[in-house]
Formats: sequence, C-alpha cells, structure tokens
Amino acid sequence: MFPLQRNRRLRTNDSIRSLIRETHLSPNDFMFPMFVAEGKDYKVEIPSMPGIYRRSLDLTVKEVKELWDLGIKAVNIYVKVDDKLKDNTGKEAWNKNGLMQETIRAIKDAVPGMIVMPDVALDPYSIYGHDGIIEKGQVINDATVDALTLMSLSHAEAGADFVAPSDMMDGRVLAIRKALEENGHHNVGIMSYSAKYASSFYGPFREALDSAPVDNMDVPKDKKTYQMDYANRIEAIKEALHDVEEGADIVMVKPGIAYLDIVREVKNAVNVPVSVYQVSGEYAMVKAAAERGWLDHDKIMIEQLHCIKRAGADIISTYFAKEAAIILNK
Repeated sequence: MFPLQRNRRLRTNDSIRSLIRETHLSPNDFMFPMFVAEGKDYKVEIPSMPGIYRRSLDLTVKEVKELWDLGIKAVNIYVKVDDKLKDNTGKEAWNKNGLMQETIRAIKDAVPGMIVMPDVALDPYSIYGHDGIIEKGQVINDATVDALTLMSLSHAEAGADFVAPSDMMDGRVLAIRKALEENGHHNVGIMSYSAKYASSFYGPFREALDSAPVDNMDVPKDKKTYQMDYANRIEAIKEALHDVEEGADIVMVKPGIAYLDIVREVKNAVNVPVSVYQVSGEYAMVKAAAERGWLDHDKIMIEQLHCIKRAGADIISTYFAKEAAIILNK
C-alpha cells in the first residue's frame, strides 16, 4: 500500500500524537503505598527507596491530605510493628487499637473521600517474617486464613474501604468475604493480591518494614511455598479467576514492569478491575540509575507508568504516585 499508507503522517508533531494517543495517564490511576510507624512528628527516609519515608501517624495524615490535593484518591497502608508486639500468631494484627487500625480511622476522619486499602498479611507481625503462622517448619494455610479473616474484620470495623490480602494463602478471599458479609460489612471491598510472585524485587520494601524472613533453619528461608514461581503464566490466570469466584472486587498483579505479560493475560481473563503494584525494587532501580545520570528520571517514570496502564492496569500502586501526579497536573 506504500505510499498510500504513510504511518509517519500520524507522528508528525506533538499535536497529532496527542490527538490519537491510545493510553492516557492521570492521578486518578494511582494508589500510593505508605509506611506508618509509631511515634509523633517522626519521618525517616528509607535508604534503598529515596523519597519514601516511614512516617508517624500525624505526618501520615498530613501527607494524605497533600496526596488528595494532587488528585490521588487511594492509599495502600503498611505498618512498621514494634518487635515486642511480634509473635507467631499475628494477634496484634487484629488489635482494634493497633497502629493499622488507628491509621485507618485517622485517615478516614481527615480525608473521608480517600480510599484506604490496608495490607492484610502477617509478615509485619511475625517473629519469622512470614505471611502466615509457622508450624513444624512450614507456613500453614488454614490457621493463617483464620488469622487473616480476623485482621480483615478489624480493618473493616476501623473504616477501611477495601481490605487487601497480600499473603497468597489458598481460600482466604472466600473466608474474608463471608466474614465481612456475616458481620454487616457488605460495602467493604476486597483487593486481592491474586498473582503475587516470589520475586527478588521486594528487597527495599522488606527493609522498610523489617519484614524479611528470618535466617532460621527451623523456618522456610523464602516465600516460595506460597508466592508464585516467576516462571509461570497460566497459574496467574487460574489464581485471578479463583479470587474473582471467591468474591474479590479487584485483583492485583505484583510486581509490575517485569510482569506486563501477566497483566495483559489477567486483564483478558477477568471481568473486574486489575491493579498492578510497581514494587520497591522497580522504584529503586530507576532512582539509582537517575542518581548516576544514566537515565532521565522523570521521562522513565512517566514512560513506565504508561506502559503499565497500556498493559491493562486499571489501578497502579506505585511509589512514584506523588511525583508523577505533580508532573501530570502541570
């Protein structure tokens, strides 16, 4: 058909490129992961995640207000638990006066419109750094699901809009959904980490929460018995479909950039929104390369976020959310 079809006609200038652009990015697409710590007026940068902080509750609320003003409408909450509160049961996770529950209440009081999605997993509360309860050297499934259910109910009672189980235990979405319904929390949603891989990209996150598996011969050295093998694709579709059947309102793929094929596969398979977590290691790599002058930070950031959305993400959980929103708002 050449020269009747010259594809470059549609790339001639920025105006025509903008006019026909297929993927559009805005702050509405973002969810911001936040790390909360005990104390007051406390703010400490995480060394491996420049620009990301552990904040006390008062400063967390202040930051949430700034996010809302930028157009970011969802936050994913993680708490740094004091070592003396950790055990093998995770019981602090459903303490109605615990740090997570206080954080949920404070954010909803300060910014009622902000969608609060607290993390549901036992690793911040575990003396072993695992997402579940340990028995005879293994992470046991069903007792962990019971604990996660209690944790989810406490989040709902504190005012969470969604609970976000990130543990990858079998059957936990159904158990949580039933418990929410039976206790009158019909409008509390579930964002399930459906395809969460046993990835090496999580290192900086585990530093932020001091939640890495402990070096102990009596417990698994990693999370490969419950998180997915990164070599698998079809399994991700199966996991997502199961979670939807069990009552998940949103399914998540984690990590992000290295797993865009999985994002598209899951998006094609389910009829619910798909969330993607651009994780700490992906964030840290961009920061490190930009600090050395090897990459243009802002251009790479916006390009990666576009790519995640193009692959099928309806929601992008990203540590870049605030920086990207500032740029996009301009």
